[in-house]
Amino acid sequence: MPGQLTEITELATALGVLPAGLDRLVERPTPPPEFANVDGDTWDRLVGLWRTGNHRGDFLAGAANGAAFAAALDGLRGRPPRRVEWKGPHRTPGDDTVPADLRIDHVYLVSCKYLSRVLSNPGPPRLFENLMAGEGRSGVHWFAECAPDEFQAFYATAVDHAGLVGSLPAAVTDLSREQQHQLKVAFPDRVLPAPLTGPWAALCRGVAETSAHRWRQAMPTQRHRLRMLWRLLRIASVTYFVLGTQPSRGNVPPATLRLRVDAAWDWSQRFDLRGLEVTARSAGQPEVAWKAMVHDRDSGLDRVVEGHVEVRWSHGRFKGSPEAKVYLDTPHTEVPGYHPLV
Repeated sequence: MPGQLTEITELATALGVLPAGLDRLVERPTPPPEFANVDGDTWDRLVGLWRTGNHRGDFLAGAANGAAFAAALDGLRGRPPRRVEWKGPHRTPGDDTVPADLRIDHVYLVSCKYLSRVLSNPGPPRLFENLMAGEGRSGVHWFAECAPDEFQAFYATAVDHAGLVGSLPAAVTDLSREQQHQLKVAFPDRVLPAPLTGPWAALCRGVAETSAHRWRQAMPTQRHRLRMLWRLLRIASVTYFVLGTQPSRGNVPPATLRLRVDAAWDWSQRFDLRGLEVTARSAGQPEVAWKAMVHDRDSGLDRVVEGHVEVRWSHGRFKGSPEAKVYLDTPHTEVPGYHPLV
């Protein structure tokens, strides 16, 4: 089930596309007939949240984005939609590069992105070795795969510091789920105790350097690098739209985000990839930075788009396998192939 805020923003955006907008939440005990894949329980929950007055700003921001799409020349051009479908909580099977949350009239695909710079979360082997192709998830523990000695040294130091020697297995790879949780609970603070900082920094370096090396090896040709960039930026075989809010950057407050994203066909006609660099970098966790150099044929200028990947435990220290979250560091509106909605 999606989180409460995600559900609010996605459904409010969908309602904003309809002529009555958020008035539907007050007027109707059931979802509007144009609204597909929204069951009674979901609708009742949404109406209840609206009536409490909480998240009123999120409701209004979503509805405003939906209304802007309905009026835009790139969008519905003022034509009332016949059908607005919500993808909801289910995950699409297969290798799907379009991050659509809504589909309008069987044609317009819309991604709702509110205050997030995360592009995807594919898992380390799928990203660094398979270039995000396919849907397979690996059972490989990426820390143990990339830096086994550093991972074991960090684990041994943690066990000793927590006073758990003899209670836990000697090898980190032998931990059960219950033992992983036990060790996670032993280090609840965000900042590690001083004896663990050195081993953790060594582990981060080892994982980041090996991840970057394997990623470069998996992209031996320009064609590989171009397909990787498209997957990073979610450039797909079809045009889709992004409606949401950009996260704040420094002293710049959050701003409305309304974009049309090029299909691969359109992107290829305007842009040339000149290079894609990936480098390990020092941070509080294993990170790999990526930077693409793109030539814009229309303007004759070279453009740069940057991001990074955080390789980290998804459920806290020692709990489960690490994830690989792909972040966009360049503002959305400056990315080649991302166009302001008109």
